Amino acid sequence: MGELSHLDEQGKSRMVDVGEKAVTWRVAVAQARVWFPAMLYEKLQQTQLTTAKGSIVDTANIAGIMAAKRTAELIPMCHPLPIDFCQLNFTPDDQSHSLIIRAEVRVNHKTGVEMEALTAVSVAALTIYDMCKALSHDIRIHDVQLLKKSGGKSDFKGDS
Repeated sequence: MGELSHLDEQGKSRMVDVGEKAVTWRVAVAQARVWFPAMLYEKLQQTQLTTAKGSIVDTANIAGIMAAKRTAELIPMCHPLPIDFCQLNFTPDDQSHSLIIRAEVRVNHKTGVEMEALTAVSVAALTIYDMCKALSHDIRIHDVQLLKKSGGKSDFKGDS
């Protein structure tokens, strides 16, 4: 396990200095799951994932991309990054009555995009909740996780 890079020698918060790091191609993939009560899930499937507010997938997709681009405004120690690519995918899981959201974010820079990918799936999931909450407040968001990252000092591939 590594050390906490966002703390200085006195234990105070700091932004990591990436000035001397090499620019490399960096990729991160994150995932979240939105679970629905069975009756609501069936209703959403019948309407092609559309509510009175519109397509939940189209709206969540835009929200997730916007969130990835604005991560540094939300997470205090994140560096603002010129994201080269951000794509979200939404996969219904009929067995668990859930929608799996996956985001891949890429950048050619000095620091990685894990937080951008995690922010993208989190905001997309929150957007889905917002668009469906009039139908049920029993919707749950869970399993927000980094699946893999590459580039920089180390690579990571999770269990999922």
